[in-house]
Amino acid sequence: METAQSVRDTFDLGGRVAIVTGAGSGLGRASAEVLAGSGATVYCADVRGEAAEASAAAITAAGGAAVGRSLDVAKLADLEFLVAEATEAHGRLDIMCNIAGTMSESTILELSEADLDHIMSVNLKGVLFGCQAAGRVMVSQGSGSIVNMASAAVLAPNPNIGAYAMTKSAVVQLTRTLATEIGRNAVRVNAVAPGFVPTNMTSRYYVRPDGSVDEEMKELVLAPMAKFAPLRRVGEPADVAYCVLYLASDASSFLTGQLISPNGGVAMH
Repeated sequence: METAQSVRDTFDLGGRVAIVTGAGSGLGRASAEVLAGSGATVYCADVRGEAAEASAAAITAAGGAAVGRSLDVAKLADLEFLVAEATEAHGRLDIMCNIAGTMSESTILELSEADLDHIMSVNLKGVLFGCQAAGRVMVSQGSGSIVNMASAAVLAPNPNIGAYAMTKSAVVQLTRTLATEIGRNAVRVNAVAPGFVPTNMTSRYYVRPDGSVDEEMKELVLAPMAKFAPLRRVGEPADVAYCVLYLASDASSFLTGQLISPNGGVAMH
């Protein structure tokens, strides 16, 4: 039978090694903190190296194990180097969280080729490269969990974020296809599709050019979103991070190729 200890052990990541991209802020930082809090050694990676190091330092100060690394997910060589570093240092790689992403706002008719290329390079190629670099190691060792960050934008169309939604939709299909290809090697691949969560990416609606927060505008943005959600609130980074923990842990050992949607009930599928 399951006991209090066995339940705790199921979520315990002690001795495991994780890489989290986009860990300099937002969902990536929250996910890195939660994984470390559950015992994993976490490599915090971000294109902003100082932000990655700050996240790692905060985790270490709180008693966790983490290192910060500068990494551009649009470069396969960067991801291969980091995966090799983590694997050589610890003899294994258990968790790969492809969370780094970017936003492009434009109507479909006005979307430029340059903007499309940029968002594809980060949101799709960056996830693909992370899956490839980590997946090869995990297949070889016969275990591992890959968690890709999608978005609620794949569940319902919205104007002006078509390019973003296209890349995230591609991430979902990438997740499902890879899950069918490497499941026989005991490697799981799943995705998380968060609803609206206040992060650096979404704060563009209420942050002034000087970086200060317009509290009145923030309330105008968040209040209707909370009212629209069945749970009557917007999400917090931790709401998403605990979904990442579930997918990274043994609690989800029979789950692969799936899309989990922490969105307050805004979109149901």
